[in-house]
Order: sequence, then structure tokens, then C-alpha cells
Amino acid sequence: MEKLLGNNPTQLRDIAVAAGLPGFTGMQIAQWIYGKRVRTLSEMTNLSKAGREKLAETCEVGIAEPIGRAESSDGTRKYLFPVNGDPDNAVEAVMIPDGDRKTLCVSSQAGCKMGCKFCMTGRQGFHGNLSAADILSQFFGIDEAEELSNAVFMGMGEPLDNWEEVKRVIEVLTAPWGLGWSPKRITLSTIGVLPNLKRYLDESRCHLAVSLHDPFPAERLALMPAEKAFPIEEVVALIRQYDFSGQRRVSFEYTMFAGHNDTPRHADALLRLLHGLECRVNLIRFHRIPDFPYGTSSQAAMEAFRDRLSRGGITATIRASRGEDILAACGLLAGQHNHAE
Repeated sequence: MEKLLGNNPTQLRDIAVAAGLPGFTGMQIAQWIYGKRVRTLSEMTNLSKAGREKLAETCEVGIAEPIGRAESSDGTRKYLFPVNGDPDNAVEAVMIPDGDRKTLCVSSQAGCKMGCKFCMTGRQGFHGNLSAADILSQFFGIDEAEELSNAVFMGMGEPLDNWEEVKRVIEVLTAPWGLGWSPKRITLSTIGVLPNLKRYLDESRCHLAVSLHDPFPAERLALMPAEKAFPIEEVVALIRQYDFSGQRRVSFEYTMFAGHNDTPRHADALLRLLHGLECRVNLIRFHRIPDFPYGTSSQAAMEAFRDRLSRGGITATIRASRGEDILAACGLLAGQHNHAE
């Protein structure tokens, strides 16, 4: 069945016309799905009954329901979604509450090709790109769907390795006929897939977060095999071509490993790499995973690293860890069926 979720009004018009409905039905369908958040064609009452029945022969709204839920002691909630109806091929989305904000950490792939050594998602390999409908189901299928204030593409997968579908999702989130969000409410995280990074910077106004983790190319390559194809120095050089002095922001994610990348030498190299760039560095506490040799940096080491960056002119913050007790924190998502219903 063709999923209507993820299509824009023009695409929905073409689908409607192919089913024998008038062209204006496309906008009506968009309003039902994105404005009124209906789950079935039968709820679209301003479409003729015959038209709905005709559409239903080949189409469905396409919002997938979560097949698992877990809640952290800090209020973070993790949801498990099937991909194409297959519960054995599942992805996770994490809702993070913070005061009056509710941020959704959304997945864009089942697994990941990038193979970062410290990430559970990367360790499981790649199982396929998510469609726009799969990704949007994470927004529409959770209990807090109508309360979300922000979104971060920081869940399972590399968003820029699936840019065409992610782009469709961003269009739905930001278009007046969609959810009407400001691009400032959305951040995309990437290891720096260069061709599509340029497209993202040219084709959207959303924020950017770059997974950096080590300023020395050889050391970064040992952690992140994608450094070979997408060197961090080239990624930063591309970013320098864009203006981040206004409302659009760029940040760099830096997971800290005790005695490996948390030294003054690394802080100084990071200052050189990012010198003059309007940016922020987010320092992330490493969450231990099996068969990985590095440990977690101490709070004192993280604070010293932050302060050294700050003295060098770069804003740095230590990110609060959320949802670790339900394996929802950075690097721990693996699409596992370990949820309490």
C-alpha cells in the first residue's frame, strides 16, 4: 500500500487524480493528515465516500504505531517503531522533556553505515533507509505528538546518508501546509557526509551539529571510519563558507574518552581547527558499551576541557545525559525489544 504520510500537496494531488478524485483533493488530504492528524482515510469526511473507497484500494495514511515504550527515571521516553510493519526491523525515537520543551530525537535509518566504534547503532550495521513516512511516524505516533517543541535528527542512522527522505520530512515539519515549524526548532546531526552536507546547508535553514569527537585525523579515523571519506578538516572548511552569525547555529559534538581525547593537547587542536568559526562545542559523557576499550572521562576532566576551550574563545558546554537507564542516551540506540509496555 502506498503511504500518504510524507507527501506534499502536489504529490498528494497526483495520487488523488490517479484515483479519479479532483486535483484540489490533494490539499484536503494534507490538511487531514498534517493539520488534523487523522490515522485513516475514513476520517477524511469532506472527501466523497466513493473517493475514499477508491483511495483505500491502493493507499493508506501510513502512520506506524510504536510497538514498545520505556520511561526513564528522568522523564525521558523511548519508543520502538517497526519499519515497514516488520517488528524485527525496528528503530527507536526518544522524547526528551526539559521544562516546557519536549524534544524528539528521531532516527533516519535502521542501523548505520558509518561504523563509529563507540556507537551501538553503528555496531549493528546497516539495515536500510527509512522512508519519509517511517520518519514522520516517530513524530505522529508517540504520546506527546502534539506537544513537541523541537526535533533533533540524532537517533539511529546518518541523516545525510538518507538526505532525500529527510529533506521531505523537514519540508513537512516546516511548510505552512504541514506542521508550520520554524527551521530554528530543528537540528540535524552528521559525521560530515560532504556532498549532502552542502545540499543540506543550501536547501534548508535548520541548525547543524557535526560529530567531531577528535581533532586529529588519524585518531578520529580510528574511532570513525568515515573520516577516510569525509575528513573533518574538509568538513570544517565547507562549513566556513556559510554564515552562522545569525539565527542559524552550528555546533560540534565531542564525546569524551578518558585519557584518549580529553587532554589539553586535544583541546588546543580543537581550538586551532575551529578558530574564528561562530560555533559551540557540546561535550558528551561517554556511555560505556561492550568490547570498547576506552572509559568515561571524569567530571573534572570534562570541566577542565570545557574551561580550556572557553579561555580560547570557543563556547563549550557539558551536555546533560538523559535516559541512560533505558538505553536512550547518546550512542546507545540499537532498536532493541527491551521496552516495558
